[in-house]
Amino acid sequence: MINAMVRPKKRLFLALILVSLLLAAMSTYGLWVVSFPGLANISAYLPVLLGWALAFFLLVLAVGIGGVILTIAGFPTLTMFQAPAWSAVNLLFPLAIRIGRLLDVDKERIERSFIEASNHLVKNRGIHVPPERLLILTPHCLQHESCPHKITHDVSNCKNCGRCQVGELLEIARRHGCHLAVVTGGTLARKVIKGLRPKAVLAIACERDLTSGIQDVFPLPVIGVLNERPFGPCCNTRIDVDKVDEAVREFVVK
Repeated sequence: MINAMVRPKKRLFLALILVSLLLAAMSTYGLWVVSFPGLANISAYLPVLLGWALAFFLLVLAVGIGGVILTIAGFPTLTMFQAPAWSAVNLLFPLAIRIGRLLDVDKERIERSFIEASNHLVKNRGIHVPPERLLILTPHCLQHESCPHKITHDVSNCKNCGRCQVGELLEIARRHGCHLAVVTGGTLARKVIKGLRPKAVLAIACERDLTSGIQDVFPLPVIGVLNERPFGPCCNTRIDVDKVDEAVREFVVK
């Protein structure tokens, strides 16, 4: 039986990303002040040009983060703000993780908050795709460690013996008509996505892999579903199949 995971709060990620933006602004201003005398000795225009360039950079970050916050708050967001929003998140997220460490906030908790926020942003876009353009991507650790059948090349090799949940996911994929792939890591995941060219992905993984995967494949919309690790990392992991089925039904064209 899978224990229910406490639903993470999006506000943790948002708070850390705002602090990251503030630190980035202070660092950028410090850089400009330090470089001012040297640049002024070369040309009086250089400090001004650098100042405008840095101000534009910070403005793009602020607009992006502002767009994320407004969307999560329920306000409609223009499509043109989505790219700067994700660029800002990708740039500031490593800093947010470091700030979290300084505040003794667990990294996985921050990643769960990020995934929750990302899922909210994707769902808010109301994306619906044909079933054949939806890919369910799950890690190899979901397969039982003693299973002799190779399913990473062809998931239909699964015998649905019930020792793991690959058979249940295969049934969901067949019922809805979407693709299911079992991968051993990020390299194979990217290869599968490149080959199938889906319009949306439902990814199952741990906090670390989901966080990096969501950022890697942007602008491809990804709904992340966290797996459970009752036997520790990367071994006989489990998944709430009802949650996966619900997410598939939300994604596919009705």
